[in-house]
Amino acid sequence: MLAMPDALSREVKRFLQYIAVERGLSVRTLDAYGRDLARFGAFLEARSLREPGAIRRKHLSDFLVALEADGLSARSRARMLVALRRWLQYLLARGRIASDPSEGITAPRLPRALPKTLRSDECEALIAAARGDDALSLRDAAMLEVLYGAGLRVSELVKLPASAVDAQAGVLRVTGKGRKQRLVPLGELALAALARYLERARPELLGRHASATALFLSRRGAAMTRQNFFVRLRRLAGLAGIPSDRVSPHVLRHAFASDLLEGGADLRAVQEMLGHADLSTTQIYTHVSDRRLREVVDKRHPRGGGRRS
Repeated sequence: MLAMPDALSREVKRFLQYIAVERGLSVRTLDAYGRDLARFGAFLEARSLREPGAIRRKHLSDFLVALEADGLSARSRARMLVALRRWLQYLLARGRIASDPSEGITAPRLPRALPKTLRSDECEALIAAARGDDALSLRDAAMLEVLYGAGLRVSELVKLPASAVDAQAGVLRVTGKGRKQRLVPLGELALAALARYLERARPELLGRHASATALFLSRRGAAMTRQNFFVRLRRLAGLAGIPSDRVSPHVLRHAFASDLLEGGADLRAVQEMLGHADLSTTQIYTHVSDRRLREVVDKRHPRGGGRRS
């Protein structure tokens, strides 16, 4: 551990003992907290600050600036700030400091990774790989059509009851996070795949399990699980010639949102269909759409770089 004042070192050790017992954090997390707090302690020592009560907001701000100057990523700096906040809140609760100097400190802004997605032709190839006349193929095709056609989370997909389908209205009643319900419209292809599955495959899979209420059933007549569907999806990706590491249920949800926005759908409508509580969560798909448009310009426009003679 880096050199730090004795008074601060004692408080750090007490804090680590406390969170180890009260919070049950892993050894790895405790070690990370210890390193982060030791680094802050050494920073204070270099400025002749040896008591917790002497820590001010400016010291935290200067520490974060120094970390950035040392080349630490925004994610690492944000992690350190979390450790500092928890330690300072612990000190405040025990009367070691009069106020929390981390109040008002803004966490470093993290770069938001763009979600993985598939092109529409790849989604079509994936669905085509599932087509067949046997019960499992009809089920897989229906699940893919619903996943890609309605943008469901995989947990929502496997928990759908048979009663969730309103074929006449062309919608699904989906129960999402926080038990919130939403109506999601289905296109003709998804409705047709569902109709084939319900008429020809589900009764066969149901077998003797007449009480099963799940929409999508396994070979044994039980509700499909996330794990079972994930395995089936990876197999279909191989048949479609798509690297399996590029395919997951969530990737198809991303593809649904990206394709809608590229087609001119309203952002609020996409938010409603995805079941996002916050519009900012949906807005990331606008960046995916922008990236695809950029690729089109680069490849197709005479001045884009891809068709120069």
